[in-house]
Amino acid sequence: MIERVADAAFAPALANLAAARIPGATLGVVSADGRRATRVAGLAQRVPETEDLTPDHWFDLASLTKVIFTTTLILRLADKGRLDLERPLTDAIPDLRQYDVAGAAERRLTFRDCLAHRTFLPAVEPIYTYGDDPDRLRAFVLQREWTHGPPVYSDINFILLGIAAERLTGGPLDAVPLARGLSWGPPPGPPVATERCTWRGRMLKGEVHDENAAAMGGRTGHAGLFGTVAGVLDVAAGLLDGSGASWFAIDQIRTPIAGHRTAGWERRFDGWSGGSACSPETIGHTGFTGTGLWIDWTRGVAWTLLTNRVHPTRHADSGIAELRIATGDALIAAWDASVGGGD
Repeated sequence: MIERVADAAFAPALANLAAARIPGATLGVVSADGRRATRVAGLAQRVPETEDLTPDHWFDLASLTKVIFTTTLILRLADKGRLDLERPLTDAIPDLRQYDVAGAAERRLTFRDCLAHRTFLPAVEPIYTYGDDPDRLRAFVLQREWTHGPPVYSDINFILLGIAAERLTGGPLDAVPLARGLSWGPPPGPPVATERCTWRGRMLKGEVHDENAAAMGGRTGHAGLFGTVAGVLDVAAGLLDGSGASWFAIDQIRTPIAGHRTAGWERRFDGWSGGSACSPETIGHTGFTGTGLWIDWTRGVAWTLLTNRVHPTRHADSGIAELRIATGDALIAAWDASVGGGD
């Protein structure tokens, strides 16, 4: 059954590849009972020379860092009593906006606010344009008076959570052990190429694509993690069978906090990346480089689609939004047909 589901779900990616909209794609599917299937096609690198994509290649997971690493770490610390999700970040970062202790709105932001993107912070800021000293840029993030706006999906939320985690654990994020198949850059195996970066003046391969993460040392709360398809599937399998997180953490990532947002993740909503066929009890997240992970708790199935859609440039129509939706819908249709057919 799982093989037929993978074949059906990978068909949209094959069509996208045939149209030369993305260089390569890897799909991984895992069921709650541990069955797995992987499909791989296309190129890990198109320019300046070609390189075939394999199941062993490491993808820049981009914002999947937020859910695979940072959310997991913050919830683990909360479960151990090291932090209270309802308390402000200043419990861990007392120097946040330290020159306006009485009036700074940033000092009232809670861990839960940042996990659910329930803040006034901007979606993104070109922090890397202010320098490339990681410690100085962290100080900049903490002391900046951020422009207020409506709640949006914000990298700044998770940069702050990453800094809080560093303070609470007493070391850099890369001191936290990672499971097999996950790594900070450069990864220990063959990397997938991303973009020719105009700021760095080179094709990126094995170094973090996100400019802010790169300038802040390559290991931040919002980006910097690399992973293989097996590594990402291990994360999904651990959530499906309960071995990879505590009951507390799983409840937090499944329970809505603000609209369709849970702690770190999104639940299914109209027009979202996981498609419309999955159950309302589905969570997911995507990454700018072309990655994504979705978990349907009702059906007991999860899938990851890993692409290098920004290679050699982000300024092209890769069709990634439509591809993600088509993949999810095709996967669920095939899953339901297989279950209904008694496979």
